[in-house]
Amino acid sequence: MTKEIDSGAETGFDRLLQFTLPDRHARGRIVRLGPTLEEILAAHPYPPVLKHLLSEALVLTALMGALLKDDGSQLTLQAQADGGIVSLLVCDYRGGELRGYARHDEERLAQLGANPSLQKLFGGGYLAITFDLTLTDQRYQGVVPLEGTSLSQAVERYFAQSEQVPTLIRTGIRAGHGGLIAGGFLVQHLAEGEEGRERLHVRMDQPEWEHVAALAGSLTADELVDADLSLEALIWRLFHEEREVLVLQGDEVARGCRCSIVHFEEVLARFPKEDRNDMRDEHGIIRVDCAFCSREFLIED
Repeated sequence: MTKEIDSGAETGFDRLLQFTLPDRHARGRIVRLGPTLEEILAAHPYPPVLKHLLSEALVLTALMGALLKDDGSQLTLQAQADGGIVSLLVCDYRGGELRGYARHDEERLAQLGANPSLQKLFGGGYLAITFDLTLTDQRYQGVVPLEGTSLSQAVERYFAQSEQVPTLIRTGIRAGHGGLIAGGFLVQHLAEGEEGRERLHVRMDQPEWEHVAALAGSLTADELVDADLSLEALIWRLFHEEREVLVLQGDEVARGCRCSIVHFEEVLARFPKEDRNDMRDEHGIIRVDCAFCSREFLIED
């Protein structure tokens, strides 16, 4: 096997790794979140069930966001249910900046026990995945039902239905190193060849994809969260018999809440003056809460 990899230390926490299998017309991303994950989760006193759910969502968001090629483009994952115990879960990724937030009913969640199903958490609802592309100034979105046993399954369904791209996803989450560790792996079959070529047809039973999926399907959750195992070593374990594997370190991942006084002033400036006056308190201040970082911003002009 020929393995090409960029120079530098092997990849551990909070950095994406990209890989391509040219002979199999497949590409993938892998990530392991640690300190960044803990920093995002610390913004709110989430119970363990919500920490686990949001960790999976953040890993998925980072994996999909890493597929974007244009600087400044953004991937947003939003799970929403009408009347669900978890009424809203939203994460986004842009250029290595990752953030996420979940809103839930504390009393109803406490009645569910330790490992509630996805259906019990959301009671139905949908998963929306949105790509905002800076190069073309376009936005496109796919929506799939919140069905199955995990958010990962819903994302796989999105790629199969909305993108028509065979995709395999694995995630793992566990406590360790003073906090949670969350790992994620995504691999896709690119019909008719490598990245950038026109997709002339899609076959979910394409032999090359079946081969890649069989190898990738052996990846375990324990391997994804093993801090002593580099991401390069994981890719080697899976694909060491392939003739060529191209591996490249991607973005460093950091908590990236983009809220600021200037940002909110720009947003509020779009409202008529009468509406802004109605938002003010008795001291003439507009108070803006950021759910992502759990901070309050005081705006006055």
